[in-house]
Amino acid sequence: MRCVKEDGTMLGVVTTREAMEMAITAGLDLVEISPNADPPVCRIMDFGKYRYDEHLKEKKARKQAKVHNRPVKEVKFHVNIGDHDYQTKVNHTREFLQKGHKVKISLQFRGRESIHKELGFEVMDRVMKDCVNEGVVDMDPKLIGRSIIAMLGTKSLK
Repeated sequence: MRCVKEDGTMLGVVTTREAMEMAITAGLDLVEISPNADPPVCRIMDFGKYRYDEHLKEKKARKQAKVHNRPVKEVKFHVNIGDHDYQTKVNHTREFLQKGHKVKISLQFRGRESIHKELGFEVMDRVMKDCVNEGVVDMDPKLIGRSIIAMLGTKSLK
């Protein structure tokens, strides 16, 4: 079998017994790297340390992947919303966008309010205009059942 030392230097082709003796004298493990090669390739290394390092790499990769997955925040409006309530919800929307979250804006119709869908779209357009400095429109307002839904995303920094 072809044998490689811990530091990456090639030992050459040796017997399995010789490779095992070298690994034991070094206090390390003999790990088969490529069994299908001719001759098979083995490496003298600390396998426990290798597994530990791989575990740390995977953990770091998972941690970094979660940074990009910001949750979607939702802010709900109604057609006949008061000015103060409207301003409060728009301020919350702006804060979410500044923190880097996507924001789902939904407007619910209650009872006979669904007759006047144009009023709902006016409220949604007003929200979009008020948040234009903090975010961009990912999805235009759409009527789905008894509600209008739109998505706002953060502006990409260039």
